Amino acid sequence: MSSYNSHLWNKKMNNALKPPSKEPSIRLVMLPKYTNPDGDIFGGMILSLIDEAAAVEAQRQAPHRFVTVSMDSIQFHRPVQVGDIVSLWCQAVSVGRSSIEIHIDVLANPRRSDEEYKVTEASVTMVAINEERKAIPVFGD
Repeated sequence: MSSYNSHLWNKKMNNALKPPSKEPSIRLVMLPKYTNPDGDIFGGMILSLIDEAAAVEAQRQAPHRFVTVSMDSIQFHRPVQVGDIVSLWCQAVSVGRSSIEIHIDVLANPRRSDEEYKVTEASVTMVAINEERKAIPVFGD
């Protein structure tokens, strides 16, 4: 392989998204302090976890500071209960010059059960920024 072709191959490989992690970005037991007045886990708590999980995945993909620019396609499928173990699984699905789109599945495992089911899913777009809060390339220049 010529030096030029080697450079192009390395650049292409450096711009590739990493495969999904074999571990969830976040796993947390839902406590009573996270409930709404009806006794279910407050949707805002789940949204906060989605935002945090997206940041974890973005930083796993590239070592930058990232900010959330949008949360799209948020779907709440089932309520989450106190005591459920919630796991947030992330997959980077696309990358732009300065942005990464991340899909998040939120799964709940009820107390004293082997069952696990999807409770929420969302797509989040994160943008890489520098110290001046200006957008920068996710992968190189």
